[in-house]
Amino acid sequence: MTTSYLPYQPNQAHLLPVSAADWLPEGHLAYFIADTVEALDLSAFHARYAKGGPRNQPFHPQMMVKVLLYGYATGVFSSRKLAKRLHDDVAFRVLSAGNFPAHRTLSDFRALHLAELSALFVQVVKLARECGLVKLGTIAIDGTKVKANASRHKAMSYARIVQAEAELKQQIADLLERARAADLAEANAPEQDLPAEIARREQRLAAIEAAKARLEAQQREADTARGRHDGDERKPRHPDGTPKRGKPFKRDFGVPEDAAQTSFTDPESRIMKQSNGGFEHSYNAQTAVDAERQIIIAAELTACAADSGELPPMVEAVERTVGALPQTVLADAGYRSEAALAAMAETPLEVIVALGREGREQAQVDAGKYPHTAQMAERLKSQESQAAYRRRKAIVEAPNGWIKSVLGFRQFSLRGLEKVRAEWRLVCLAMNLRRMAAWA
Repeated sequence: MTTSYLPYQPNQAHLLPVSAADWLPEGHLAYFIADTVEALDLSAFHARYAKGGPRNQPFHPQMMVKVLLYGYATGVFSSRKLAKRLHDDVAFRVLSAGNFPAHRTLSDFRALHLAELSALFVQVVKLARECGLVKLGTIAIDGTKVKANASRHKAMSYARIVQAEAELKQQIADLLERARAADLAEANAPEQDLPAEIARREQRLAAIEAAKARLEAQQREADTARGRHDGDERKPRHPDGTPKRGKPFKRDFGVPEDAAQTSFTDPESRIMKQSNGGFEHSYNAQTAVDAERQIIIAAELTACAADSGELPPMVEAVERTVGALPQTVLADAGYRSEAALAAMAETPLEVIVALGREGREQAQVDAGKYPHTAQMAERLKSQESQAAYRRRKAIVEAPNGWIKSVLGFRQFSLRGLEKVRAEWRLVCLAMNLRRMAAWA
């Protein structure tokens, strides 16, 4: 007896057109993102197309925003992959409703509307608060290093920059002398386009000199923060300028270490240590997460690897985004600094910042020199503060892990601090939409 199967006729044509929405189950993330985008204010997107004049009809901003947000929420960040998914993936086809923008169109839309896409983060956080998913009772702050869109093979150390600068200047001088000699002798030089060679080396020299200036400017800024100044003769000095004890500095003011590097592809990125122990051109991405449903309520980004100065700016970002302050702020030992704690002491918040890894806390703190750090050390002795701080890891480190491991976002697509900061907010916006869909 033959086995009976359910009907399967792959070549059977449909007598009536089908709805693509019938191919997605109820409660699908694509439906949630579509409904959310329709509830957002997209007037800033439409304003860019309000000018008159002949032009091609653009794709509807609402459709483009839906496709981009769903792409980021499902780990599709490349415009080429997004364009391919519009043909291959049912969810993308439902969101695009029969539109198939090319990858260049998607890329240009993201670049043109980057500020507007970043601003949607605030709208979604406020929407989450209206839905009761953000309570602002306890929040936790953490930073994570995300690789920049910069090739490690297109970076150069300060020592190599100085060497390359001298070599290029010598090569340009030799070529100029050779050109002058050829003109005087009216002889045929070897087949070489000397003006083009000179222009190519001068262009390279300009890039080298710009990289050198960037490194020196960064070093001057770092030296100034350490209390140094031009002409200090490498001697440590008090704020009033009088010499103090200590070993002399190894380098003159504003002179970087030989190993200091800069990137030619993304000059604003910095070399940062990764969790695997390696070093990459990266940015320091900051998140503030609400404890209620682990919604990211503030997303900022800096080119400084240290977190020690980021606590007050992150609290300000929370107030800017949500319009209110939380009750309790938790942060790990990376955010510890006397200046940050002093700034937080002027706010009505309960701030709990670790002073070191558990079991390795500093035993004694000089209360005269570091009064706010000493107060934090006393606060951390109480059982209530210790219990509150233990929640930090579960609140904030999970969303950072989801962004890297679930969404697969480990490297920025854009370059430059402002563009990368906007892309980070776009990623956090996509992560929030996934969290909100799970609790809807």
